[in-house]
Amino acid sequence: MTDYFAGDPRTNRERMLAGDLYIADDPESGRIARRALQLADAYYRAEADAEAGAERLLAELLGHLGDGAYVKPPLFVDYGENISIGARTFVNYNLTALDVAPITIGEDCQIGPNVQLLTPTHPIDPQPRRDKLEAAQPITLGDNVWLGGGVIVCPGVTIGDNSVIGAGAVVTRDVPANVVAVGNPARVIREIGPQDAGR
Repeated sequence: MTDYFAGDPRTNRERMLAGDLYIADDPESGRIARRALQLADAYYRAEADAEAGAERLLAELLGHLGDGAYVKPPLFVDYGENISIGARTFVNYNLTALDVAPITIGEDCQIGPNVQLLTPTHPIDPQPRRDKLEAAQPITLGDNVWLGGGVIVCPGVTIGDNSVIGAGAVVTRDVPANVVAVGNPARVIREIGPQDAGR
């Protein structure tokens, strides 16, 4: 196999955190991923049983949880620690947030059920992909963004403040603020304006 990292003394975790190609075999990353799985499971069970401490478990799992934010379990993450959720944001069931790179969700967002926020990427060239190289690009949602049910947000995408993404859309490129985007791949169909008051 090709030595892709000749002369690079960094660990695979260090490469991952830098946004560079890496191989997902780093023991520290494995430990953090197992911890995230345990915390997500404990959060699910605590919330299902209405036990005190569910919010504490969620805050322990995530990198940042803003005041008044709520995530309906189950929640599926890679590490958890690379996810930031802003104040008063509501996340519905079955969010899959693969946070190899940072995932930033702004304040007052509405995230529908079965949304996927996917930061990982893989080489298109078949040989490095066969050799298990991967990387990741961050995802950013501005404030007051609404993602309909089943939306998929791809690596490297930023969605601007107040924008609405229709159910089932696949967002492959940035979406500006104050627009409605739908489809696969998602495309902007109109700006949000006075006609939307009260709707």
